Amino acid sequence: MHNTLIVADDVNLFDGSTLKVVTFNDYLADFPKANESKVRVINLCDTSRYLGEGYYCSLLAQARNHMVLPAVSTINDLRLAEARHVDRIPFAFSAPTKDTELPSVPILVLFGATKDQRFKRLARQAFEKYPCPILLLTLQRDTAIAKNDAHKNSLTGVAEVQSRAFSQLDAMQQGLCIDALHDYTQKQWKAFKATKRSRWDMAILVNSQEDTPPSNSRALRHFVKAAEKLGFRANVVEKLSPEELVQYDALFIRETTAIDHHTYRLARAAEQEGIVVMDDTQSILRCCNKVFLQDAFTYQKVPAPKSAFVSHINDEVCDTLISQFGLPMVLKLPESSFSRGVHKAQSREELKQKLISMLHESALVLVQEYIFTEFDWRIGILGGKPIYACKYFMARNHWQIYHHQGERFSSGGFTTLPTFEVPKVVLQAAIKAAKVVGNGLYGVDIKHTGNKVYVIEVNDNPSIDGGVEDKYLGSVLYEIIMQEFASRLEQRGR
Repeated sequence: MHNTLIVADDVNLFDGSTLKVVTFNDYLADFPKANESKVRVINLCDTSRYLGEGYYCSLLAQARNHMVLPAVSTINDLRLAEARHVDRIPFAFSAPTKDTELPSVPILVLFGATKDQRFKRLARQAFEKYPCPILLLTLQRDTAIAKNDAHKNSLTGVAEVQSRAFSQLDAMQQGLCIDALHDYTQKQWKAFKATKRSRWDMAILVNSQEDTPPSNSRALRHFVKAAEKLGFRANVVEKLSPEELVQYDALFIRETTAIDHHTYRLARAAEQEGIVVMDDTQSILRCCNKVFLQDAFTYQKVPAPKSAFVSHINDEVCDTLISQFGLPMVLKLPESSFSRGVHKAQSREELKQKLISMLHESALVLVQEYIFTEFDWRIGILGGKPIYACKYFMARNHWQIYHHQGERFSSGGFTTLPTFEVPKVVLQAAIKAAKVVGNGLYGVDIKHTGNKVYVIEVNDNPSIDGGVEDKYLGSVLYEIIMQEFASRLEQRGR
């Protein structure tokens, strides 16, 4: 039978309790004792300070062969997670309409349990990942999914985990904790699975503040699971410095990329350190600029809409464009994503006004013929091979897939297909267009009308959302992508 010992910063907070509570100084001086039975230590001290009393409590317990909660490794993992905003735990579940709002205060988790039964599973996941007596979960909703009518009755997002000392709780929370302690000390301690030794470490870079992120929380969970299956320990991170990057073998960017942006700088730092990265800087440079793509498509004979570049505007330029393309025509800023910076000019006056405005933002504007289709093909290409296919339908009463109205946006429906059901001419055009960019992970947008195809663009950071692009392949899609990382690391002998 184990003797359970509770170590706390202030034993007076436990007056009236039958629990055996000692201070750190008592534990330091009085233990281990001769002929003592097996000891379990529950460390309720403040462990946030490195080499503080709470830290040494767990360290000494392990040196004395006492079973201790939390272990030193858990303390260190939590400190790193809090400092770098990493290892957030994704969550997603359906909820009645009245329960779709997230709690306004962090959720208190005591020994893996919480009063709010909606988050029972999440609390258990947090405790299994960070076996610590007292945890706080700060929940953040996935704003991109929350705006989708199809998910209005669901709770989806990520939880940031922090530890707390008993003395940091208010009186009511302390009472709950003492009750939980009584229950927990009567249980046989679960032997937490030793973390499986991973072959590689991967950072998955995200930005929870994006309205239209490349992957939703559901997809990120699948990526992490697939990574573990392929031998990676994957951390979903929101902040990552070049100095922190060196601890990883692979970097997977799931934040919208841009050239004058930290995503590009991190990708470049990864390349310089020999870290496998998607997307690489060459892909970002080429895909983020539509001027490069269209020029490259012309030279490489990739089927694309009739296009021209405009560097200035006057009446003569307007007349020439109308003569060449007719009306309406499409105007694009070189660096834009998710249909932003893309306009349709339906009259001569509108053409002139929009070009004047756009040339204030960019030295060049791409002009293309307007091609009407009810949907665009999106072909996912990885390492030169198609891995998924979707039809993206135009947003309601709009000519694009995404319809941006101020801070709000809407999108059309979709159909996901196996690649063998895609017309051969579409697949061939997608493969050829991706080859112009590189050998990474791309989403190639194509219009198909009659017997002709037109490559609209190649996206270096394509949307891969749970329930959309993975609708046909399911978890296999994520494993294919992680296998590519593993293969590249194998080739480098890491």
